[in-house]
Amino acid sequence: MSFRTIRRVISPEELKEMFPLSKEAAAVKAARDIEIKKIISGESDRFLVVIGPCSADNEPAVLEYIERLAKVQEKVADRLLLVPRIYTNKPRTTGEGYKGIAHQPNPEKAPDMQEGIIAVRKLHLHAIEQTRLTPADEMLYPENWPYLDDLLSYVAVGARSVEDQLHRLTVSGMDIPAGMKNPTSGDLSVMMNSVIAAQNKHTFLFRQCEVATDGNPYAHTILRGATNKHGQNIPNYHYEDLERLLSMYQEHPNLANPAVIVDANHSNSNKKYAEQPRIVSEILHSRKVNPEVSSLVKGVMVESYLVGGCQKIGEHIYGKSITDPCLGWEETEKLLYFMAERV
Repeated sequence: MSFRTIRRVISPEELKEMFPLSKEAAAVKAARDIEIKKIISGESDRFLVVIGPCSADNEPAVLEYIERLAKVQEKVADRLLLVPRIYTNKPRTTGEGYKGIAHQPNPEKAPDMQEGIIAVRKLHLHAIEQTRLTPADEMLYPENWPYLDDLLSYVAVGARSVEDQLHRLTVSGMDIPAGMKNPTSGDLSVMMNSVIAAQNKHTFLFRQCEVATDGNPYAHTILRGATNKHGQNIPNYHYEDLERLLSMYQEHPNLANPAVIVDANHSNSNKKYAEQPRIVSEILHSRKVNPEVSSLVKGVMVESYLVGGCQKIGEHIYGKSITDPCLGWEETEKLLYFMAERV
């Protein structure tokens, strides 16, 4: 047999019983969910900033980072809504390399999915309890959603997953905003089709059950740049790209809440993390030029951590990414205050 069963993994119900969300924390999340939805729907003119490490690999460092974010949030609350990026699954193009704490709660040890999913829930739970900022995560594995559905305020579907049927249908059953990235090819029609699917009702098999969903009116697009046939990165954050996406939304008038979040890193930055502040600045300028573009662009994504750059697994520099390089805290703080002044 090609598959070997290692063991039965803890169920979502068992994990939630072990690590429950308190009533106070649940109220914080409910209020934050409403605030984020109001931004996506256009009821609020605040700017959404999904920000944090490329991969949340170390709980103490991640929590320290989010505590710093929380202090900034207090000062910019009238202009920005900060959502900590706590990405616990790391997609790998070739399948090789560190796949996040869901696979390896200790990056230097062998994979352990049981301990991984426990570590994921504990990290998200501790973030809410300690900072009152509810997190975002990438939905790499749709069947993991029930482990976190009471904790997350935002979900992103990555460039390699956005064409997958199960990802689209799972988002259709979520009650929080979910961003669908353009695929690595850059084909925006794929991204739009994903949003259409996620906003519709569906019946399908999920975790050994037949389920029905109502559709997610807060499913929206994320521009993250593309890669051409020569392997070159092609940005799609420029004004012309935003206008093009605006026209595509106008071709689908039945879609609810037209919105885009622009990812300032990945292919948009040519993987040069230090370019993120410049890219964010251009996005904010594009919003000033055209009111319709301003209405469409609801926020940005930024990859940052305590220490700028990245390191190899085993180097043990506290608060430095072990996956893609990130903006350091000093530059991050400056960028957040800059955004608060310009939006």
